[in-house]
Amino acid sequence: MSQDNYKKTMQRKKAHIEKKISEANIDKGVIVLLTGNGKGKSTSAFGMICRALGYDMKVGMVKFLKGDQPSGEDHFLSQHKNINIKHMRSGFTWDSQDKTHDIEKAKEAWEYALNFLVDPNINLVVLDELTYMLSYEYLPEEEVLKAISNRPAQQHIVITGRNAKQSLIDIADTVSDVKEIKHAFNQQIKAQKGVDY
Repeated sequence: MSQDNYKKTMQRKKAHIEKKISEANIDKGVIVLLTGNGKGKSTSAFGMICRALGYDMKVGMVKFLKGDQPSGEDHFLSQHKNINIKHMRSGFTWDSQDKTHDIEKAKEAWEYALNFLVDPNINLVVLDELTYMLSYEYLPEEEVLKAISNRPAQQHIVITGRNAKQSLIDIADTVSDVKEIKHAFNQQIKAQKGVDY
């Protein structure tokens, strides 16, 4: 592409982007849903947590499914005063294999989420792996949707997990479907510290 053509292309792109920016005039808390089979959904959520903390915002996070499994993010963020991380106490559901127990622990973790979702002082709420709580029917779908929809107007929500229900997709403002092309685990490479956890 010649310099002249390149310049014209970039001018058109600039005009298009500036028009979109000028049209975006609604200021409200957004719901971001990160779903799909690919790696990086929770990692992306942690990136948004770091972004929020960088602006001295307050963050509440509930980690469904993963229990107290230590992660680099937890070690790092435990030093930060503006984040409160809670864990569902059953860990991975395939370990317990007891639906009654898993439902009980999901409801306990959901209570933490409810406290975050009514607190106007919390700017960002991350509900990590929440999609499983609905697809496995551990939590009542309507209750979850209502709590998210009725949160403080400026509060942002990030929801992660595979197989998001259509109802979550419908209420979200931004939805990303993370697609797996390749994963090291499928090549018998074990999870790596600092990359996978």
